[in-house]
Amino acid sequence: MIQKESPYKGERGVKRIWNALGYSLTGFADAYRHESAFRQEVALSGVLVPLSLILPVSGEGHALLIGSVLLVLLVELLNSAVEAAVDRISLENHLLAKRAKDIGSAAVLVSLMNAALVWGLVLFF
Repeated sequence: MIQKESPYKGERGVKRIWNALGYSLTGFADAYRHESAFRQEVALSGVLVPLSLILPVSGEGHALLIGSVLLVLLVELLNSAVEAAVDRISLENHLLAKRAKDIGSAAVLVSLMNAALVWGLVLFF
């Protein structure tokens, strides 16, 4: 008998959507609970997103400001997932594990630089 990848892969319709929502909320909670960088970025987004809504910029400006902040959260979630998967495989020092973690960290840095650049361009040009 061929096993499925996951017992939940076969769900369809509303049940699949409901399951996916539950997994997503669990992922947010786990990231918030276990990742200090994610908590810091959530706190920063809690300030920047409302601020972006009261700034006198165009609709496109609001979208760019909020989108750049949400991108930071997205990249941090992906980086945390890579780190957790690498740590699950092995906690020993390995060149490829270090590379994977460093590349994830670099992606977070790029997203933060992007947010700073977007905010600077929208607010000052």
